[in-house]
Amino acid sequence: MNASDLKTGCILVVDDQRTNVELMAQLLRGRGYEVHTALDGAQALALVREVRPDLVISDIVMPDVDGYEVCRRLRAEPETALLPVVLVTSLDPQAERVTGIEAGADDFLSKPVNWSELLARVSSLLRVKSLQDEVRRQAEALREWNAELEQRVEQQVSAIERLGRLKRFFSPQVADAIVAGGEGILEPHRREITAVFLDLRGFTSFTDRADPDEVLELLRAYHEALGRIVGEFGGTLEHFAGDGVMIFFNDPFPVERPAEAAVRMSLALQRAFVPIAEAWARLGHQVGLGIGIAQGEATLGVIGFEQRWEYAAIGNVPNLAARLCGVARAGEIILDAQTEAALVGVAETDAVGLRALRGFAQPVPAFRLRALRTGEC
Repeated sequence: MNASDLKTGCILVVDDQRTNVELMAQLLRGRGYEVHTALDGAQALALVREVRPDLVISDIVMPDVDGYEVCRRLRAEPETALLPVVLVTSLDPQAERVTGIEAGADDFLSKPVNWSELLARVSSLLRVKSLQDEVRRQAEALREWNAELEQRVEQQVSAIERLGRLKRFFSPQVADAIVAGGEGILEPHRREITAVFLDLRGFTSFTDRADPDEVLELLRAYHEALGRIVGEFGGTLEHFAGDGVMIFFNDPFPVERPAEAAVRMSLALQRAFVPIAEAWARLGHQVGLGIGIAQGEATLGVIGFEQRWEYAAIGNVPNLAARLCGVARAGEIILDAQTEAALVGVAETDAVGLRALRGFAQPVPAFRLRALRTGEC
């Protein structure tokens, strides 16, 4: 016999007649199969659990646990429910076949066994078992893939939820980076930033005279324009309280020329607010946007409590931006000295003198932004 004729597969042969067992086992081993033998049904069931055969060939007539019972017990267990079983009988083949089918047998052989028929049926059933095993492996792989996919979907949903929360105060690109694993950038630290504070001039009198719906309508238009423009220029939205809004640049990620970015954003905001102010002016309400900008070092990091966190800038710089905003008239952008120095050659400014600001011991020099120089818009 050539090596190519050798077969693979594990077969359990069961018969209470040792001669029959050994004869069949020898024939099958000669064909290359791995063969285990059992002399009764109980031993056969124990060996099935131990060696996990691919096929069982069992005599029907055995004491205690006969071939039918072996077949029934195998079919009752999920792990062996599809294990191929061939029953061998010396009794009436037709009657035994009906009982065997009811017990769950896959095939039948009559004694004396025709060896060519035995080998053909063994080969056929092992092919079926191989296909069943492949289907089982694919089903398991599919279950694992589905579980992995479900986990990934859960992670993505969680990431989307986190991203939605982060975008409340970060530019989209910063929020994306944090969700990707960069939460370390939120730890407390010192950095030079350019802070921008916005406030609506005439808003207090507007709220005294206007209906609540009108107040909210104005704020919605204002915040909608604000959110879009802050995102376009890569600013970090720290917080807003009614009409007061704080934005800063150069944190949590560095920004090239943050003072310029802050000024460009501020000019864009003033332009965007013009049609909003004009619409309310036609209804008899005078509102405008005042902006203060300051630059310098600040302490930055996450503050708050478990149910509500904010990314904040703390120190003189954000306070100074807020105070400069307080002296800005509608349509004006007021800068501190450090911001104005960073814009030399880029922007046209007017000195507005020293300003006494609440919270600052000494008067602070302030500058009004007129425009960006030609070619810098």
